[in-house]
Amino acid sequence: MRTAIYWFRNDLRLADNPALQQACAQAEQLALVYCLPPDENTAWGFVRVDQHRKAFLADTLQDLAAQCQQLGQQLLIIYGKPEQVLPALMQSLAAEAIYCEAIFAPEEIAQCQALRAQNCLLHTVWQSSMLDPARLPFAPEQLPLVFTTFRQQIEAAAITPPAPLAAPSALPPAPAQIHDYPAPDWLALRGEPVVDARSAFPYASAAWRGGASCGLAHLQRYFASGLADQYKQTRNGLIGTDYSCKFSPWLATGAISARQILQTLREHEAQVGANDSSYWIWFELLWRDYFRLLHWRFGAQLYRAGGLKGRLEQPHHPEQFVRWCQADTGQPFIDAAMRELAATGYLSNRMRQNVASYLIHDLQCDWRAGAAWFEAQLLDYDVYSNQGNWLYLAGLGTDPRPNRRFNTDKQAKMYDPDQGYIKLWLDN
Repeated sequence: MRTAIYWFRNDLRLADNPALQQACAQAEQLALVYCLPPDENTAWGFVRVDQHRKAFLADTLQDLAAQCQQLGQQLLIIYGKPEQVLPALMQSLAAEAIYCEAIFAPEEIAQCQALRAQNCLLHTVWQSSMLDPARLPFAPEQLPLVFTTFRQQIEAAAITPPAPLAAPSALPPAPAQIHDYPAPDWLALRGEPVVDARSAFPYASAAWRGGASCGLAHLQRYFASGLADQYKQTRNGLIGTDYSCKFSPWLATGAISARQILQTLREHEAQVGANDSSYWIWFELLWRDYFRLLHWRFGAQLYRAGGLKGRLEQPHHPEQFVRWCQADTGQPFIDAAMRELAATGYLSNRMRQNVASYLIHDLQCDWRAGAAWFEAQLLDYDVYSNQGNWLYLAGLGTDPRPNRRFNTDKQAKMYDPDQGYIKLWLDN
């Protein structure tokens, strides 16, 4: 194949990228492309991607572009929806095919369907999970409906994920026409990053910026620090950068892969020994895979108002939802978290569960509105995990418990007994 396009989606890295390696093996010339969609609002009336996510993505893309440049290549940023801009690009480059990762979520599936409907030859590769679906002890379509059963079957079968692939040492050259496209204005794409000294993920700081370079450096730094050996004890913390591993923003953009994390985890365990904390990192990587495989099995059913339970409608009170978004519920623990989210684009897992439960069960709002707000705000927004977690808390997924309501006062006493978190965000 003479000329092809590699379309980066949520896999913004060169290493451990099987789809990219397939493209490199089959193309003589390769255009490396990222599609930056136009700004748009959600059905709930707010911008779909807010400034925190935009800034982190811009840094990620800039880092990827630098890696491509080191191999004599160029990352082309094109503006528009993939199904609208890629066919024209194929024609202008005389490209024969597009390669990309497979994403089993409705919008991403629809993009691929629209490209194929325009006679674009599209090769997709599933590559975002830690586990290889072909090595599972069950067909993905027969995924167990309870996470614990899934985990037990994986561990009983001693499933070993594939080792991560090394980054290519060379890339096919870009088509000559690529050089006619303007270079991206990284400052404009990034905007003015928000600097907040209270942030648990200070993405405006050099060590925390988006991209594989910072992501891999953080991965090594985290395990070298010894923090992983106390992870299970500290993971429910609320303040600071060290209470959890903080891999998720780099994972969400695909700057690092789950297999790269697992490889480093196993190396760490070989050096210093395994314990409950190192196991818990594996445990949470399994949860991430479970949400991905849940999409493989159920697809668009996960996006219905009633999720997998089939209820046609969800209660919703728009005025209550707006108060939740604006940190104006009158519940200090919840308002503190919503202020942190708006100010920094990040929120601990413990507080994500609390604010989601409060919106669904206390304010009686549609869980899909909350999921859309998280999509707009979170640096580490991941379509699979976001949808899976909101369904879980709404009691509309595969979880056998019908009600995951959190007692907010009890949670505040357990996890913020001195009100340090509340004071940090409400008194400043």
